[in-house]
Amino acid sequence: MRPEFLTFGINNFKTSTGHTIPEINLTYQTFGQPLHSAPVVLVNHALTGNSDLISPEKGWWRTIVGDGKLINTLRYTVIAFNIPGNAYDGSLITDFENYTTRDVAQLFIKALHGIGIKKLFAVIGGSLGGGLAWEMAILEPEMIDYVIPVATYWQSSDWIIGFNYIQMQILQHSTKPLEIARMMAMMFYRTPQSIQAKFKRSKTADESLYNVESWFRHHGIKLEKRFEFTAYQMMTHLLTTLDITSHKGSFEEAVKPIKSTIVQIAIDTDFLFVPEETYRTKEMLDRLNIRNEYHLIKSIHGHDAFLIEFEQLRGFLKPIFSR
Repeated sequence: MRPEFLTFGINNFKTSTGHTIPEINLTYQTFGQPLHSAPVVLVNHALTGNSDLISPEKGWWRTIVGDGKLINTLRYTVIAFNIPGNAYDGSLITDFENYTTRDVAQLFIKALHGIGIKKLFAVIGGSLGGGLAWEMAILEPEMIDYVIPVATYWQSSDWIIGFNYIQMQILQHSTKPLEIARMMAMMFYRTPQSIQAKFKRSKTADESLYNVESWFRHHGIKLEKRFEFTAYQMMTHLLTTLDITSHKGSFEEAVKPIKSTIVQIAIDTDFLFVPEETYRTKEMLDRLNIRNEYHLIKSIHGHDAFLIEFEQLRGFLKPIFSR
Protein backbone atom coordinates (compact mmCIF):
# COMPACT_ATOMS: atom_id res chain seq x y z
CA MET A 1 0.00 0.00 0.00
CA ARG A 2 1.45 3.33 -1.08
CA PRO A 3 1.41 6.27 1.34
CA GLU A 4 -0.62 9.39 0.75
CA PHE A 5 1.35 11.95 -1.22
CA LEU A 6 1.28 15.70 -1.29
CA THR A 7 1.12 17.04 -4.84
CA PHE A 8 2.28 20.19 -6.55
CA GLY A 9 1.21 20.84 -10.14
CA ILE A 10 3.35 22.68 -12.69
CA ASN A 11 1.89 23.85 -16.01
CA ASN A 12 3.61 24.49 -19.34
CA PHE A 13 7.03 23.43 -18.19
CA LYS A 14 9.66 23.80 -20.90
CA THR A 15 12.42 21.20 -20.74
CA SER A 16 16.03 21.94 -21.56
CA THR A 17 15.56 19.97 -24.79
CA GLY A 18 12.90 22.47 -25.92
CA HIS A 19 9.74 20.44 -25.26
CA THR A 20 6.78 21.97 -23.43
CA ILE A 21 5.00 19.72 -20.94
CA PRO A 22 1.40 20.97 -20.51
CA GLU A 23 1.03 19.60 -17.00
CA ILE A 24 3.22 17.69 -14.60
CA ASN A 25 2.40 16.79 -11.01
CA LEU A 26 5.22 16.39 -8.53
CA THR A 27 4.47 14.15 -5.56
CA TYR A 28 6.34 14.34 -2.29
CA GLN A 29 6.28 13.38 1.36
CA THR A 30 7.22 15.40 4.41
CA PHE A 31 8.56 14.12 7.70
CA GLY A 32 9.26 15.67 11.07
CA GLN A 33 8.32 19.24 11.84
CA PRO A 34 5.46 21.02 10.04
CA LEU A 35 6.34 23.11 7.01
CA HIS A 36 7.53 26.64 7.83
CA SER A 37 8.25 25.79 11.47
CA ALA A 38 11.83 24.45 11.22
CA PRO A 39 14.87 24.34 8.93
CA VAL A 40 14.21 22.25 5.83
CA VAL A 41 16.29 19.31 4.59
CA LEU A 42 15.61 17.93 1.12
CA VAL A 43 16.58 14.30 0.50
CA ASN A 44 16.88 13.22 -3.15
CA HIS A 45 16.47 9.54 -3.93
CA ALA A 46 18.68 7.37 -6.14
CA LEU A 47 17.86 5.44 -9.31
CA THR A 48 15.36 2.90 -7.95
CA GLY A 49 14.43 4.88 -4.84
CA ASN A 50 11.40 6.98 -3.96
CA SER A 51 10.03 9.39 -1.37
CA ASP A 52 9.74 6.71 1.34
CA LEU A 53 12.62 7.57 3.64
CA ILE A 54 11.58 6.22 7.01
CA SER A 55 8.80 3.61 6.91
CA PRO A 56 9.68 0.65 9.17
CA GLU A 57 10.08 -1.94 6.40
CA LYS A 58 10.87 -0.09 3.18
CA GLY A 59 12.22 3.30 4.19
CA TRP A 60 15.52 3.32 2.35
CA TRP A 61 17.31 5.82 4.66
CA ARG A 62 15.45 5.09 7.89
CA THR A 63 18.78 4.40 9.60
CA ILE A 64 19.86 8.05 9.36
CA VAL A 65 16.55 9.94 8.97
CA GLY A 66 14.07 9.97 11.86
CA ASP A 67 13.45 11.02 15.43
CA GLY A 68 16.79 11.46 17.18
CA LYS A 69 18.75 10.20 14.17
CA LEU A 70 21.40 11.98 12.09
CA ILE A 71 18.81 13.98 10.12
CA ASN A 72 16.66 14.50 13.18
CA THR A 73 12.96 14.84 12.42
CA LEU A 74 12.50 16.36 15.88
CA ARG A 75 14.56 19.33 14.68
CA TYR A 76 14.03 19.50 10.92
CA THR A 77 11.33 19.41 8.30
CA VAL A 78 12.42 16.72 5.84
CA ILE A 79 11.05 16.64 2.29
CA ALA A 80 11.49 13.93 -0.31
CA PHE A 81 10.15 14.27 -3.86
CA ASN A 82 9.48 11.42 -6.23
CA ILE A 83 11.48 11.97 -9.39
CA PRO A 84 8.81 12.28 -12.09
CA GLY A 85 8.26 8.95 -13.80
CA ASN A 86 9.68 6.78 -11.01
CA ALA A 87 6.20 5.14 -10.81
CA TYR A 88 6.10 5.08 -7.00
CA ASP A 89 3.15 7.46 -7.19
CA GLY A 90 1.72 5.55 -10.17
CA SER A 91 2.94 7.97 -12.84
CA LEU A 92 5.11 6.99 -15.78
CA ILE A 93 6.88 9.04 -18.45
CA THR A 94 7.28 7.39 -21.85
CA ASP A 95 8.96 10.30 -23.66
CA PHE A 96 11.85 10.19 -21.19
CA GLU A 97 14.35 11.38 -23.80
CA ASN A 98 12.86 14.86 -23.46
CA TYR A 99 14.00 15.20 -19.85
CA THR A 100 17.37 15.79 -18.18
CA THR A 101 18.55 15.92 -14.58
CA ARG A 102 18.60 19.71 -14.98
CA ASP A 103 14.87 19.60 -15.71
CA VAL A 104 14.15 17.50 -12.62
CA ALA A 105 16.19 19.89 -10.45
CA GLN A 106 14.26 22.81 -11.94
CA LEU A 107 10.96 21.06 -11.19
CA PHE A 108 12.00 20.45 -7.58
CA ILE A 109 12.91 24.12 -7.17
CA LYS A 110 9.63 25.30 -8.71
CA ALA A 111 7.70 23.04 -6.35
CA LEU A 112 9.68 24.23 -3.31
CA HIS A 113 9.03 27.85 -4.20
CA GLY A 114 5.39 26.99 -4.85
CA ILE A 115 4.90 25.64 -1.34
CA GLY A 116 6.59 28.68 0.14
CA ILE A 117 10.10 27.36 0.78
CA LYS A 118 12.74 29.88 -0.21
CA LYS A 119 15.63 28.49 1.84
CA LEU A 120 16.97 24.99 2.43
CA PHE A 121 19.28 24.08 5.26
CA ALA A 122 20.59 21.12 3.25
CA VAL A 123 20.11 19.06 0.12
CA ILE A 124 21.49 15.54 0.33
CA GLY A 125 21.33 12.56 -1.98
CA GLY A 126 23.29 9.55 -3.13
CA SER A 127 24.17 8.58 -6.70
CA LEU A 128 21.51 10.11 -9.02
CA GLY A 129 20.10 11.97 -6.00
CA GLY A 130 23.49 13.53 -5.35
CA GLY A 131 23.74 14.59 -8.97
CA LEU A 132 20.39 16.33 -8.59
CA ALA A 133 21.77 18.13 -5.54
CA TRP A 134 24.62 19.46 -7.70
CA GLU A 135 22.14 20.63 -10.35
CA MET A 136 20.03 22.43 -7.74
CA ALA A 137 23.13 24.15 -6.39
CA ILE A 138 23.97 25.78 -9.69
CA LEU A 139 20.33 26.70 -10.44
CA GLU A 140 19.84 28.34 -7.01
CA PRO A 141 23.33 29.30 -5.83
CA GLU A 142 22.08 31.19 -2.74
CA MET A 143 19.14 28.99 -1.69
CA ILE A 144 20.93 26.10 0.04
CA ASP A 145 23.22 26.25 3.06
CA TYR A 146 24.73 22.77 2.60
CA VAL A 147 24.84 20.78 -0.63
CA ILE A 148 25.77 17.18 0.18
CA PRO A 149 26.35 14.96 -2.89
CA VAL A 150 27.15 11.38 -1.84
CA ALA A 151 28.70 8.72 -4.12
CA THR A 152 28.22 10.82 -7.22
CA TYR A 153 29.81 13.38 -9.52
CA TRP A 154 28.67 16.63 -11.12
CA GLN A 155 28.85 15.20 -14.63
CA SER A 156 28.14 11.80 -16.18
CA SER A 157 31.56 10.43 -17.10
CA ASP A 158 32.20 8.32 -20.18
CA TRP A 159 32.27 5.33 -17.83
CA ILE A 160 28.75 6.14 -16.55
CA ILE A 161 27.47 6.85 -20.06
CA GLY A 162 28.88 3.51 -21.26
CA PHE A 163 27.43 1.68 -18.27
CA ASN A 164 23.99 3.17 -18.91
CA TYR A 165 24.23 2.38 -22.62
CA ILE A 166 24.69 -1.31 -21.80
CA GLN A 167 21.79 -1.09 -19.33
CA MET A 168 19.59 0.31 -22.10
CA GLN A 169 20.69 -2.41 -24.51
CA ILE A 170 19.65 -5.06 -21.97
CA LEU A 171 16.30 -3.33 -21.47
CA GLN A 172 15.65 -3.20 -25.19
CA HIS A 173 16.82 -6.66 -26.21
CA SER A 174 16.41 -9.03 -23.27
CA THR A 175 13.49 -11.37 -22.64
CA LYS A 176 13.79 -10.52 -18.93
CA PRO A 177 14.87 -6.89 -19.19
CA LEU A 178 14.50 -5.61 -15.63
CA GLU A 179 15.78 -8.78 -14.02
CA ILE A 180 18.94 -8.99 -16.11
CA ALA A 181 19.62 -5.24 -16.11
CA ARG A 182 19.43 -5.24 -12.33
CA MET A 183 21.76 -8.24 -12.01
CA MET A 184 24.28 -6.56 -14.27
CA ALA A 185 24.01 -3.33 -12.27
CA MET A 186 24.55 -5.13 -8.96
CA MET A 187 27.94 -6.28 -10.23
CA PHE A 188 28.98 -2.61 -10.37
CA TYR A 189 27.23 -1.53 -7.18
CA ARG A 190 29.41 -3.95 -5.19
CA THR A 191 33.03 -5.11 -5.47
CA PRO A 192 34.77 -8.48 -5.87
CA GLN A 193 35.90 -8.20 -2.23
CA SER A 194 32.36 -7.55 -1.02
CA ILE A 195 30.93 -10.49 -2.95
CA GLN A 196 33.71 -12.85 -1.86
CA ALA A 197 33.34 -11.87 1.80
CA LYS A 198 29.58 -12.41 1.64
CA PHE A 199 29.46 -15.81 -0.08
CA LYS A 200 32.86 -17.56 0.08
CA ARG A 201 31.88 -19.87 -2.80
CA SER A 202 29.07 -21.38 -0.73
CA LYS A 203 26.10 -23.12 -2.34
CA THR A 204 22.36 -23.21 -1.73
CA ALA A 205 20.89 -25.91 0.52
CA ASP A 206 20.09 -28.18 -2.43
CA GLU A 207 23.51 -27.36 -3.99
CA SER A 208 21.85 -26.46 -7.28
CA LEU A 209 23.34 -22.96 -7.31
CA TYR A 210 26.16 -21.00 -5.81
CA ASN A 211 24.71 -18.61 -3.25
CA VAL A 212 26.07 -15.68 -5.24
CA GLU A 213 24.01 -16.84 -8.25
CA SER A 214 20.93 -17.13 -6.07
CA TRP A 215 21.56 -13.65 -4.63
CA PHE A 216 21.83 -12.00 -8.04
CA ARG A 217 18.69 -13.78 -9.19
CA HIS A 218 16.86 -12.67 -6.03
CA HIS A 219 17.74 -9.02 -6.61
CA GLY A 220 16.75 -9.21 -10.27
CA ILE A 221 13.36 -10.77 -9.52
CA LYS A 222 12.79 -8.43 -6.56
CA LEU A 223 13.27 -5.33 -8.71
CA GLU A 224 11.05 -6.75 -11.45
CA LYS A 225 8.25 -7.14 -8.91
CA ARG A 226 8.53 -3.67 -7.38
CA PHE A 227 9.68 -1.45 -10.24
CA GLU A 228 8.34 -0.51 -13.67
CA PHE A 229 10.22 -1.10 -16.92
CA THR A 230 9.52 2.42 -18.19
CA ALA A 231 10.59 3.93 -14.86
CA TYR A 232 13.94 2.11 -15.05
CA GLN A 233 14.46 3.49 -18.55
CA MET A 234 13.65 7.00 -17.35
CA MET A 235 15.97 6.90 -14.35
CA THR A 236 18.83 5.35 -16.35
CA HIS A 237 18.43 8.06 -18.99
CA LEU A 238 18.50 10.81 -16.35
CA LEU A 239 21.76 9.50 -14.93
CA THR A 240 23.27 9.80 -18.41
CA THR A 241 22.27 13.47 -18.73
CA LEU A 242 23.90 14.75 -15.55
CA ASP A 243 26.12 17.76 -16.34
CA ILE A 244 26.14 20.99 -14.36
CA THR A 245 28.21 22.67 -17.08
CA SER A 246 25.45 22.24 -19.68
CA HIS A 247 24.54 25.75 -20.93
CA LYS A 248 26.81 27.10 -18.20
CA GLY A 249 30.22 27.00 -19.90
CA SER A 250 33.05 25.57 -17.82
CA PHE A 251 32.93 24.02 -14.35
CA GLU A 252 34.37 27.22 -12.93
CA GLU A 253 31.66 29.34 -14.56
CA ALA A 254 28.93 26.98 -13.36
CA VAL A 255 29.97 26.90 -9.70
CA LYS A 256 31.41 30.40 -9.23
CA PRO A 257 28.09 31.93 -8.03
CA ILE A 258 27.50 29.21 -5.40
CA LYS A 259 27.22 30.50 -1.83
CA SER A 260 26.52 27.04 -0.37
CA THR A 261 29.00 24.86 1.45
CA ILE A 262 29.63 21.82 -0.74
CA VAL A 263 30.15 18.61 1.27
CA GLN A 264 31.27 15.80 -1.03
CA ILE A 265 31.33 12.22 0.22
CA ALA A 266 33.09 9.64 -1.95
CA ILE A 267 33.65 5.90 -1.50
CA ASP A 268 37.14 4.48 -1.86
CA THR A 269 35.93 1.36 -3.74
CA ASP A 270 33.21 2.95 -5.89
CA PHE A 271 33.38 1.52 -9.43
CA LEU A 272 30.83 3.97 -10.83
CA PHE A 273 31.71 7.38 -9.37
CA VAL A 274 35.37 6.98 -8.62
CA PRO A 275 36.81 8.96 -5.67
CA GLU A 276 39.58 10.51 -7.77
CA GLU A 277 36.92 12.54 -9.63
CA THR A 278 35.47 13.83 -6.38
CA TYR A 279 38.86 14.78 -4.98
CA ARG A 280 39.74 16.70 -8.15
CA THR A 281 36.49 18.60 -7.71
CA LYS A 282 37.51 19.49 -4.15
CA GLU A 283 40.79 20.89 -5.47
CA MET A 284 38.93 23.00 -8.05
CA LEU A 285 36.52 24.30 -5.40
CA ASP A 286 39.48 25.17 -3.17
CA ARG A 287 41.05 27.20 -5.96
CA LEU A 288 37.77 29.08 -6.44
CA ASN A 289 37.50 29.76 -2.68
CA ILE A 290 34.16 27.98 -2.48
CA ARG A 291 33.53 26.55 0.98
CA ASN A 292 33.68 22.80 0.78
CA GLU A 293 34.46 19.56 2.57
CA TYR A 294 35.63 16.23 1.22
CA HIS A 295 35.11 12.93 3.03
CA LEU A 296 35.96 9.39 2.00
CA ILE A 297 33.98 6.34 3.09
CA LYS A 298 36.28 3.36 3.44
CA SER A 299 34.44 0.15 2.62
CA ILE A 300 34.71 -3.12 0.72
CA HIS A 301 31.13 -2.66 -0.52
CA GLY A 302 31.67 -0.27 -3.43
CA HIS A 303 28.98 2.13 -4.67
CA ASP A 304 26.33 0.65 -2.35
CA ALA A 305 28.36 1.69 0.69
CA PHE A 306 26.26 4.87 1.00
CA LEU A 307 23.37 2.53 1.90
CA ILE A 308 25.51 0.41 4.24
CA GLU A 309 28.22 2.42 6.01
CA PHE A 310 25.90 4.51 8.16
CA GLU A 311 28.35 5.00 11.02
CA GLN A 312 30.85 6.66 8.72
CA LEU A 313 28.14 8.88 7.24
CA ARG A 314 27.08 9.90 10.73
CA GLY A 315 30.65 10.74 11.65
CA PHE A 316 31.10 13.00 8.64
CA LEU A 317 27.73 14.76 8.84
CA LYS A 318 26.98 14.99 12.56
CA PRO A 319 28.80 18.34 12.92
CA ILE A 320 26.49 19.78 10.26
CA PHE A 321 23.13 18.38 11.34
CA SER A 322 23.73 18.94 15.06
CA ARG A 323 24.09 22.68 14.57
